[in-house]
Amino acid sequence: MVAKLTRHNEDYRRGMPTISDARYDELTEELRSLDPENVFLTKVEPESFGTKREVRHPVPMLSTEKAYKESDLKRFVERVEKEASSNKIRNIMFRVTPKLDGLAARDDGNIFATRGNGEVGYEISSAFGKGLIPIGGRGQGLGEIVCKKSYFEEHLSGNFEHPRNMVVGIVTSDNVNVLARQALQDEAVVFVPYSQLPEKVVDGKTLVSEMWSITDELESLTDYPLDGMVAEVLNEELRQIMGATAHHYRWQIAIKRKGESAITVVEDIRWQVGRLGTVTPVMEVKPVTVSGATISNVTAHNAGMLRNQSIGRGAEVRIIRSGEVIPKLEEVVVPADKVELPSTCPSCGAILFWQNDFLKCPDYECPARIEQRIEYWFKTLGNADWFGKKTIEKLVGSGYKSLESIYEMGEDDFRSLGFGPVQSSNLAEAIYISRTKETDDWRFLAALGIPDLGKADSRKLLSYFPIEDVIKISSDDLAAIHGFGEITSQSVVAGIEQIALTIQHMLDLGFNLRRTPLISEREQLDSPVKGKGIVFTGKMEHGNREEMQSMARSLGANVQTSVTGKTDMLVCGLKVGQKKIDSAKSKGIHIMSEKEYLDLLK
Repeated sequence: MVAKLTRHNEDYRRGMPTISDARYDELTEELRSLDPENVFLTKVEPESFGTKREVRHPVPMLSTEKAYKESDLKRFVERVEKEASSNKIRNIMFRVTPKLDGLAARDDGNIFATRGNGEVGYEISSAFGKGLIPIGGRGQGLGEIVCKKSYFEEHLSGNFEHPRNMVVGIVTSDNVNVLARQALQDEAVVFVPYSQLPEKVVDGKTLVSEMWSITDELESLTDYPLDGMVAEVLNEELRQIMGATAHHYRWQIAIKRKGESAITVVEDIRWQVGRLGTVTPVMEVKPVTVSGATISNVTAHNAGMLRNQSIGRGAEVRIIRSGEVIPKLEEVVVPADKVELPSTCPSCGAILFWQNDFLKCPDYECPARIEQRIEYWFKTLGNADWFGKKTIEKLVGSGYKSLESIYEMGEDDFRSLGFGPVQSSNLAEAIYISRTKETDDWRFLAALGIPDLGKADSRKLLSYFPIEDVIKISSDDLAAIHGFGEITSQSVVAGIEQIALTIQHMLDLGFNLRRTPLISEREQLDSPVKGKGIVFTGKMEHGNREEMQSMARSLGANVQTSVTGKTDMLVCGLKVGQKKIDSAKSKGIHIMSEKEYLDLLK
């Protein structure tokens, strides 16, 4: 058991986890029941960066006790309150903050070190030289190195299994790979001090009764990969009294969601092709009931996972479901005797190539990639229904392999392919609506599926160039815009050149586009928020946050995602963390409600 836990911990520390955190904790508790005095249970799980200089921490960086159920958290609160009562300490409050899922480190302004074994870590200040951004500046103590969640999902999820994989590579490698270098250049990889996180302060009763609603609230305020919440005692005297074990502080606990799991057998592997050519595996498993649902398909994320963990027909696996439609693999219980990976694309037959742990199809005209691109167009454009997966498969299979050809179709064309009268009418109307119903120009551009050009970057690009000029843009033009690095710029321009005729054709169809104000136009705006740095926080009542941000940008505001020294206004919706408000007050930032902000615009 110790050997298994040690191996799983080593995999996690190097950024390649082979089981979930919840399963790791289960195995740890199993060891505790079998051998409660085992030395493994009394120490911080170590990490090793052999080429880095070791440094001793002035105060141990310990691990954290875990709570997966309300009863676990209740026992923790009762233990705290009992200790407080016996020491005549009253009014015990708890601070709750997001638990980041990154690489823990300590920054005192001079030394920047990983947690290591809790007593001794590894000096990694070179990460700042590579482009790591310290949120709030240097010297703010404990925190974690993470990649922003939105950036990872938009640019890297097809190349890395988890943000932590890339973060560990940045810290440990002298030669950072191209994608990680670009993420650093785009300021997406950051060191987040725990002191900079949003927080909620509650009493013990509220903490126990509202643990999941507090979790949901704080999760909505961060753009970092999370692994639950951390609750800790505020009273410093009580902290000193409660102290710590060799493994964790007794005054602190991690609150984590745990889905129901089950063991089943892999019966087959099905391969899917994405719009960017990534060929991903789905495990077809012997049907098993998990959280009230019968599960027969489980995502395996990438081909490297199958190769590295020996997953194939006959493998016995544990799966977990925490609200996902397709549950995730938690661990391999019994490896397969044989792992079969495809060498050719299951859709077009092209020879596949490896990119990190992912298999890729190189053929842009691959039918599966075409289907995915068309589906992505309608889903991202978001103003017309009816073009679902089955419909698109039928269109592509009948020779309609481009947006140009689909937008030339009429009701009779759909009928000729075997669609019924009502569906044919709906499809023809949907095409008309998608052209005539107003939509943002950045959404139109993002819907074209150009690699490395998601919604946020499309909006940024169109604030410098009108959409008609996009097909003429050079990589130098794009690289001159802050946030577009050299590598991303070359990738985006190559993608634009590949579909330039399609872009021009779609523009010629006369889509009703709401234009992003150009920087030069914004400078001429006369608005109360022109040139102001604005952060929107909390749940908005008069439209979602994205709509509020879009409106502010159109009025010349500099919309930000976190409070900094360059922020002028903090616009607060519902359920705003006190930490963010206090931070804004300390910086002299104008704090206003959503209503006050809208009144200002009027």
